[in-house]
Amino acid sequence: MSSTEDDGFAAFVAARGTSLLRVAYLACGDEGEAEDLLQTALERTYQNWDRVRYDDPEPYIRRVIVNTSISRARRRAILRIIPMHTPPELPVRETDVDLRHVLMDTLRALPPRQRAVVVLRYWEDLSETQTAEVLGCSAGTVKSQASKALAKLRLASGGESVKGVIRNVHA
Repeated sequence: MSSTEDDGFAAFVAARGTSLLRVAYLACGDEGEAEDLLQTALERTYQNWDRVRYDDPEPYIRRVIVNTSISRARRRAILRIIPMHTPPELPVRETDVDLRHVLMDTLRALPPRQRAVVVLRYWEDLSETQTAEVLGCSAGTVKSQASKALAKLRLASGGESVKGVIRNVHA
């Protein structure tokens, strides 16, 4: 790769790195693993930079992050070492901070595909079509996975509307 292409990649990472790290963290729920996910995604993107730089490279990186997160979760499931986070039976509702903790714990407990849908749809504010494109599935799958995930989040939050809370959790 030429130094001009290297500079373009470096500028892209500098501009979007924080947002992509947030996506990685929300996809896996662990800060250290999020950094590893992002590093993997950036390595793969760098290897294919000639191809993806002319389009918008961000959806490509998001897809790598989500797919890698799902693959790692499956491997852990096979090895039976998935950390289990259980939401409290009755969430403490004194402050928004408590609700945020409950939602984050519940988000971490969601299956990887449902967690990816919630992160992309509501944190990254992608449309159903964009989310389906990133995940490599149909819009109907995105809708059903979002519905199941939101039902679990709603149950953990004591029945509150969680879409708005989700969007405000990272604020």
